[in-house]
Amino acid sequence: MKSQINLLRQLQELVLTRDEHNQTGDGSHLEELNKAIAALQDKLDQQVAGLFQRLYNKSHIVISAMSKGCCAVCGLHVPIAQAQQVQLANHLVTCSSCGRILFASGADEPCNISEDGDRDEPKVGISRFSAEELMVPCLKAKTKTAAIEELAAAMAKGHFISNVDSFVTAVLERENVLSTAMGDSLAFPHVRGVEGGALTLAVGTSEKGIDWGGTKVNAIFLSAIPVAVSAFYLRLMSNITQAFSKGDALEQLIATKSPADMWKVLCKATRAIVR
Repeated sequence: MKSQINLLRQLQELVLTRDEHNQTGDGSHLEELNKAIAALQDKLDQQVAGLFQRLYNKSHIVISAMSKGCCAVCGLHVPIAQAQQVQLANHLVTCSSCGRILFASGADEPCNISEDGDRDEPKVGISRFSAEELMVPCLKAKTKTAAIEELAAAMAKGHFISNVDSFVTAVLERENVLSTAMGDSLAFPHVRGVEGGALTLAVGTSEKGIDWGGTKVNAIFLSAIPVAVSAFYLRLMSNITQAFSKGDALEQLIATKSPADMWKVLCKATRAIVR
């Protein structure tokens, strides 16, 4: 059954990637995403496929990690006996509250380790997801991989994520599915399923630009996303794109030389649209 759970996790990621592309892309990759989703569905056992479809009809989030003994999506505490069944993965176990399929995260998977007291800023606007210590102006990186590594290191240094190597690997695997480069010199690399805390956003800039699979980007927004906030992340990504596609906000962001100045520009540019 572990193989079926792995297929479900891959399938959910492709479905949510398609949702992203529907909202922010130009539609050019929909056909290949649909084919990949259909191919994975064909590999599911009949009973598992039926359960997936019933859950999918209610929500595109059909499978949830068991994080700290709770369903990562609805937060319900999983009884000990049921938690043991999730760990064994001999059969599918569903959350008794939200009905989603539960799986146990691997020890080497990245998780969010931030504490509520880690940030002094009031949690309003963009400060609910980011902080000054997550600003990296003038990236040293010259490549996509190096940029992701540099931003992930800032997350780890600020005690926002653990397993930084696994995190970087997961980000690059997501990039291999479909590039997160957008118009207006922006890229939104991310990993879903980073449970244990809130959505976390690190931002880096490059004045010369970094090649992102054929597209040059100057501002990179790296996110660690709990599955439960996947729909909200789509809105956040859209809002950030809107904030930096008008006026001179992007130029101001790229021109900053210190994390403090970069943080001020980011807060100002998103104040009216990120709630």
